Amino acid sequence: MTIRVLLADDEALLRMAFTMILDVQPDMTVVAEAADGTETVRLARQLRPDVVLMDVRMPGGDGIEATRRIVRDCPETRVLILTTFDLDEYAFAGLKAGASGFLVKNSRPDDLLGAIRSIAAGDAVVSPRVTRRLLQTFAPQLLNGSGPGQDERLQRLTGRELEVLVLVGRGMTNGEVAAALHLAEATVKTHLGRILEKLGLRDRVQAVIFAYETRLIHPS
Repeated sequence: MTIRVLLADDEALLRMAFTMILDVQPDMTVVAEAADGTETVRLARQLRPDVVLMDVRMPGGDGIEATRRIVRDCPETRVLILTTFDLDEYAFAGLKAGASGFLVKNSRPDDLLGAIRSIAAGDAVVSPRVTRRLLQTFAPQLLNGSGPGQDERLQRLTGRELEVLVLVGRGMTNGEVAAALHLAEATVKTHLGRILEKLGLRDRVQAVIFAYETRLIHPS
Protein backbone atom coordinates (compact mmCIF):
# COMPACT_ATOMS: atom_id res chain seq x y z
CA MET A 1 0.00 0.00 0.00
CA THR A 2 1.49 3.33 -1.08
CA ILE A 3 1.66 6.15 1.48
CA ARG A 4 0.49 9.38 -0.15
CA VAL A 5 2.38 12.40 1.18
CA LEU A 6 1.65 16.12 0.89
CA LEU A 7 4.71 18.36 1.37
CA ALA A 8 4.19 21.78 2.94
CA ASP A 9 7.17 24.13 3.07
CA ASP A 10 7.74 27.62 1.72
CA GLU A 11 11.29 26.78 0.58
CA ALA A 12 11.29 25.19 -2.87
CA LEU A 13 14.71 23.59 -2.41
CA LEU A 14 13.59 21.81 0.74
CA ARG A 15 10.47 20.52 -0.99
CA MET A 16 12.66 19.25 -3.83
CA ALA A 17 14.98 17.50 -1.38
CA PHE A 18 12.09 15.83 0.43
CA THR A 19 10.54 14.75 -2.86
CA MET A 20 13.82 13.15 -3.97
CA ILE A 21 14.00 11.18 -0.71
CA LEU A 22 10.35 10.08 -0.66
CA ASP A 23 9.66 9.31 -4.30
CA VAL A 24 12.39 6.68 -4.53
CA GLN A 25 10.74 4.69 -1.73
CA PRO A 26 8.64 1.79 -3.04
CA ASP A 27 5.87 2.50 -0.52
CA MET A 28 5.66 6.31 -0.77
CA THR A 29 4.68 8.96 -3.27
CA VAL A 30 4.48 12.74 -3.07
CA VAL A 31 1.03 13.68 -4.33
CA ALA A 32 1.43 17.46 -4.11
CA GLU A 33 3.49 20.34 -2.73
CA ALA A 34 2.33 23.51 -1.00
CA ALA A 35 4.17 26.73 -0.17
CA ASP A 36 1.81 28.18 2.43
CA GLY A 37 -0.76 27.16 5.00
CA THR A 38 -3.84 28.06 2.99
CA GLU A 39 -2.69 26.05 -0.01
CA THR A 40 -1.82 23.12 2.22
CA VAL A 41 -5.33 23.00 3.66
CA ARG A 42 -6.89 23.26 0.20
CA LEU A 43 -4.77 20.43 -1.19
CA ALA A 44 -5.37 18.25 1.87
CA ARG A 45 -9.12 18.62 1.47
CA GLN A 46 -8.89 17.90 -2.25
CA LEU A 47 -6.41 15.01 -2.25
CA ARG A 48 -6.92 13.43 1.20
CA PRO A 49 -3.27 12.38 1.62
CA ASP A 50 -2.25 9.86 4.23
CA VAL A 51 0.43 12.13 5.71
CA VAL A 52 1.15 15.86 5.57
CA LEU A 53 4.77 16.82 6.19
CA MET A 54 4.19 20.27 7.67
CA ASP A 55 6.57 23.15 8.16
CA VAL A 56 5.30 25.55 10.81
CA ARG A 57 6.67 28.87 9.61
CA MET A 58 4.95 29.61 6.33
CA PRO A 59 3.15 32.64 4.89
CA GLY A 60 -0.55 32.59 4.13
CA GLY A 61 -1.57 30.91 7.37
CA ASP A 62 1.10 29.11 9.39
CA GLY A 63 1.50 25.37 9.77
CA ILE A 64 -0.14 25.27 13.18
CA GLU A 65 -3.43 26.72 11.95
CA ALA A 66 -3.20 24.54 8.84
CA THR A 67 -2.73 21.49 11.07
CA ARG A 68 -5.77 22.40 13.14
CA ARG A 69 -7.95 22.75 10.05
CA ILE A 70 -6.69 19.56 8.42
CA VAL A 71 -7.24 17.50 11.58
CA ARG A 72 -10.78 18.89 11.76
CA ASP A 73 -11.70 18.48 8.08
CA CYS A 74 -9.65 15.41 7.09
CA PRO A 75 -9.66 13.03 10.08
CA GLU A 76 -8.03 10.26 8.07
CA THR A 77 -4.99 12.46 7.30
CA ARG A 78 -2.07 12.49 9.74
CA VAL A 79 0.22 15.48 10.22
CA LEU A 80 3.95 15.36 10.94
CA ILE A 81 5.30 18.72 12.10
CA LEU A 82 8.81 19.86 11.14
CA THR A 83 10.56 21.89 13.85
CA THR A 84 13.97 23.36 14.56
CA PHE A 85 14.40 22.05 18.12
CA ASP A 86 12.89 19.10 19.98
CA LEU A 87 11.56 21.40 22.72
CA ASP A 88 10.35 24.02 20.28
CA GLU A 89 7.18 25.96 21.12
CA TYR A 90 6.02 25.13 17.59
CA ALA A 91 6.33 21.42 18.35
CA PHE A 92 4.12 21.90 21.38
CA ALA A 93 1.61 23.98 19.43
CA GLY A 94 1.55 21.41 16.62
CA LEU A 95 0.80 18.52 18.97
CA LYS A 96 -1.87 20.59 20.70
CA ALA A 97 -3.43 21.31 17.28
CA GLY A 98 -3.71 17.58 16.60
CA ALA A 99 -0.47 16.57 14.87
CA SER A 100 0.56 12.95 15.41
CA GLY A 101 4.17 13.89 15.98
CA PHE A 102 7.04 16.15 15.12
CA LEU A 103 10.50 15.76 13.67
CA VAL A 104 13.54 18.00 13.94
CA LYS A 105 14.51 19.35 10.53
CA ASN A 106 18.06 18.07 10.69
CA SER A 107 16.94 14.47 11.30
CA ARG A 108 18.45 11.71 9.18
CA PRO A 109 16.50 10.57 6.10
CA ASP A 110 15.93 7.16 7.70
CA ASP A 111 14.30 8.85 10.70
CA LEU A 112 12.06 10.87 8.39
CA LEU A 113 10.98 7.78 6.46
CA GLY A 114 10.37 5.81 9.65
CA ALA A 115 8.29 8.65 11.09
CA ILE A 116 6.11 8.85 7.99
CA ARG A 117 5.54 5.10 7.99
CA SER A 118 4.68 5.10 11.71
CA ILE A 119 2.16 7.91 11.36
CA ALA A 120 0.58 6.33 8.29
CA ALA A 121 0.13 3.13 10.33
CA GLY A 122 -1.77 5.06 12.99
CA ASP A 123 1.03 5.38 15.55
CA ALA A 124 2.36 8.56 17.12
CA VAL A 125 5.96 9.44 16.37
CA VAL A 126 6.86 11.33 19.51
CA SER A 127 7.69 9.19 22.50
CA PRO A 128 5.63 9.66 25.68
CA ARG A 129 8.68 11.05 27.50
CA VAL A 130 9.38 13.70 24.85
CA THR A 131 5.72 14.67 24.88
CA ARG A 132 5.84 14.99 28.65
CA ARG A 133 8.96 17.17 28.49
CA LEU A 134 7.16 19.45 26.06
CA LEU A 135 4.10 19.66 28.29
CA GLN A 136 6.21 20.34 31.37
CA THR A 137 7.93 23.16 29.51
CA PHE A 138 4.79 24.75 28.11
CA ALA A 139 2.27 23.71 30.79
CA PRO A 140 1.10 27.29 31.54
CA GLN A 141 -0.18 27.46 27.96
CA LEU A 142 -1.99 24.14 28.29
CA LEU A 143 -3.95 24.11 31.53
CA ASN A 144 -7.51 25.18 30.93
CA GLY A 145 -8.82 25.52 34.46
CA SER A 146 -10.60 22.18 34.55
CA GLY A 147 -9.83 19.61 37.20
CA PRO A 148 -9.88 15.82 37.49
CA GLY A 149 -13.33 14.44 36.84
CA GLN A 150 -14.70 17.66 35.34
CA ASP A 151 -14.38 16.41 31.79
CA GLU A 152 -17.42 14.19 31.26
CA ARG A 153 -15.44 11.87 28.99
CA LEU A 154 -13.52 10.61 32.01
CA GLN A 155 -16.73 8.99 33.23
CA ARG A 156 -16.54 6.61 30.27
CA LEU A 157 -13.34 5.01 31.56
CA THR A 158 -13.15 2.04 33.89
CA GLY A 159 -10.96 2.27 36.96
CA ARG A 160 -8.22 0.25 35.28
CA GLU A 161 -8.34 2.39 32.14
CA LEU A 162 -7.99 5.51 34.27
CA GLU A 163 -4.91 4.01 35.94
CA VAL A 164 -3.40 3.26 32.53
CA LEU A 165 -4.14 6.79 31.30
CA VAL A 166 -2.42 8.36 34.32
CA LEU A 167 0.72 6.27 33.84
CA VAL A 168 0.81 6.96 30.10
CA GLY A 169 0.48 10.65 30.94
CA ARG A 170 3.54 10.34 33.19
CA GLY A 171 5.59 9.29 30.19
CA MET A 172 5.64 5.54 30.69
CA THR A 173 5.91 3.08 27.83
CA ASN A 174 3.48 0.16 27.52
CA GLY A 175 6.09 -2.12 29.05
CA GLU A 176 6.59 0.16 32.05
CA VAL A 177 2.83 0.51 32.56
CA ALA A 178 2.50 -3.27 32.43
CA ALA A 179 5.19 -3.71 35.07
CA ALA A 180 3.67 -1.05 37.33
CA LEU A 181 0.17 -2.57 37.17
CA HIS A 182 1.30 -6.23 36.98
CA LEU A 183 -0.36 -6.71 33.59
CA ALA A 184 0.72 -8.22 30.30
CA GLU A 185 1.99 -5.64 27.83
CA ALA A 186 -0.63 -6.79 25.31
CA THR A 187 -3.31 -6.06 27.91
CA VAL A 188 -2.00 -2.52 28.38
CA LYS A 189 -2.09 -2.00 24.62
CA THR A 190 -5.72 -3.17 24.57
CA HIS A 191 -6.61 -0.82 27.42
CA LEU A 192 -4.92 2.10 25.64
CA GLY A 193 -6.85 1.37 22.45
CA ARG A 194 -10.11 1.43 24.38
CA ILE A 195 -9.10 4.67 26.12
CA LEU A 196 -8.45 6.37 22.79
CA GLU A 197 -11.76 5.15 21.42
CA LYS A 198 -13.80 6.19 24.46
CA LEU A 199 -12.19 9.63 24.68
CA GLY A 200 -12.27 10.26 20.94
CA LEU A 201 -8.49 10.77 20.75
CA ARG A 202 -6.31 10.14 17.74
CA ASP A 203 -3.23 8.59 19.33
CA ARG A 204 -1.04 8.23 22.40
CA VAL A 205 0.29 11.78 22.16
CA GLN A 206 -3.23 13.16 22.36
CA ALA A 207 -3.87 10.91 25.39
CA VAL A 208 -0.91 12.48 27.22
CA ILE A 209 -2.14 15.97 26.37
CA PHE A 210 -5.62 15.04 27.59
CA ALA A 211 -4.18 13.83 30.90
CA TYR A 212 -2.56 17.23 31.40
CA GLU A 213 -5.57 19.23 30.24
CA THR A 214 -7.84 17.50 32.74
CA ARG A 215 -5.13 17.77 35.42
CA LEU A 216 -4.90 14.05 35.96
CA ILE A 217 -1.19 14.88 35.72
CA HIS A 218 0.23 18.00 37.32
CA PRO A 219 3.39 19.68 36.02
CA SER A 220 6.29 19.21 38.40
